[in-house]
Amino acid sequence: MQTSKRREIHCYDYVNHPYKGVRDALSHDALAVFQSATKAAAYRAQSVASELHVDIGGLGIKTDIKISVKNVQEEILHGLSGPATRLLLAWEAATMPRLFPLMEAEISIYPLTPTETQLDFSGVYKPPFGAMGKTVNAIVGHRIAEVSVHRFINDVAAYLRRVLA
Repeated sequence: MQTSKRREIHCYDYVNHPYKGVRDALSHDALAVFQSATKAAAYRAQSVASELHVDIGGLGIKTDIKISVKNVQEEILHGLSGPATRLLLAWEAATMPRLFPLMEAEISIYPLTPTETQLDFSGVYKPPFGAMGKTVNAIVGHRIAEVSVHRFINDVAAYLRRVLA
């Protein structure tokens, strides 16, 4: 994706469980976690479909997304004294992908305390429809993308809090 046409989104949430449990759950089968967390429909074409949904001014928008985890790696992040795990992922709409933004993202997982772990989402997306898509994105699209990503990370964190309890 060209840098000039991409939009950045950052968000985070916490899981009140130790890093190792959160890391293991996401490293072992991130797609199953995403699917369960977002109440996804089912596997499609050998990959998971998860659902993104957002309510803007009473208007509900949702679409199934196809997520692919490109890489999972554990490392030391700058400024942290312990390990961190990074999941590199991409997603697109499961049906009619050219009508929705393409997202490339990284979720960093790292301990804040011995009993609390942070999920830190950093992603870029490319709005659909070229110049017209840039205009729609400037008016309302970026807000929809931000809200849906925040809801996704909140859903994942809430799911991990429940299953790791």
